[in-house]
Amino acid sequence: MKDWLRHLTRSALCGITLSAIAFAPTHADNRIISLGTGGITGLYYPAGGALCRLVNLTREQHGIRCEVRSTPGSVTNLQQVSDGSLDMGIAEAGQLFNARQGAGKFDKPDPELRALINLFPEYISILSRSDSGIERFADLQGKRINIGKDGSSQRITLSMLMDARGWQLDDFSQVHQLAPANQAEALCQNKIDATLYVVGHPSGAIKESLRDCNSRLISLSKDDVDTLTRKNPHYQPLVISGKLYGDGHEDVHTVGVNATLFARADMPDAVAYAMVKSLFTQFERFRRLHPAFVNLKVEDMVQTPLAAPRHPGAERYFKEVGLL
Repeated sequence: MKDWLRHLTRSALCGITLSAIAFAPTHADNRIISLGTGGITGLYYPAGGALCRLVNLTREQHGIRCEVRSTPGSVTNLQQVSDGSLDMGIAEAGQLFNARQGAGKFDKPDPELRALINLFPEYISILSRSDSGIERFADLQGKRINIGKDGSSQRITLSMLMDARGWQLDDFSQVHQLAPANQAEALCQNKIDATLYVVGHPSGAIKESLRDCNSRLISLSKDDVDTLTRKNPHYQPLVISGKLYGDGHEDVHTVGVNATLFARADMPDAVAYAMVKSLFTQFERFRRLHPAFVNLKVEDMVQTPLAAPRHPGAERYFKEVGLL
């Protein structure tokens, strides 16, 4: 058995040892931690809820209570962690990279942002009505599309793809700015022809749309993939398996980016340590809390390159269990 797995198994089985030894040197003194997530129909919100649930289950051992906040997503979370409105957040690795550099939607760099772990891959997912004639990204021109809320990951991603083609918003017949919770309904009601999600799979919203709304996922072209991977080193070519949504669905070629749990450098080491320890000593429980978590691997979450330096509190824990 690997050293880190032996350590986690021993900690999980020995409640007295976990309470008396594992957390005692890093007690966070009954601190409340706010965690920025996303809209309630996306994956950030249940991921944050699952993480907070695990933290709160072990509250007596480390003194932290975790509170989930629903937000518009990555950009808002990064802005609010930077200004102190949130303690932690979940964000695309690409947007975390931009925030540290002061690029994209971020007016000034924040070099104090720190990553704890990669959570799960997110996929650029373009969903179109089957009767719209949209079979590839280039077919969106002249159609009714949703571009998402200002500052959302979907709008930023769509803007990069549009800029590569020299498109403007008036190249579409209608432009909507819908929140994630309203996109599937708009597609079902034939108010839009297509929308773009940045989401982990399987996604409840996409499953509903494929099942009920005469819609399909479309692949990105090689040029689209090259555009996104060239503009940000944290994008990578990925494939959405059609099997995730049942028989009859084809694999979709697209680009993905890791969702990352992050904070600022001034978060106490004891808090960062306790947050990641609460997750990984209860990892099998975490994997059962959402279908998108079932195939997650500890090594990938910890050892895949991060978009920001790792917080020293998280790093200390991973070194203790032999993951770094």
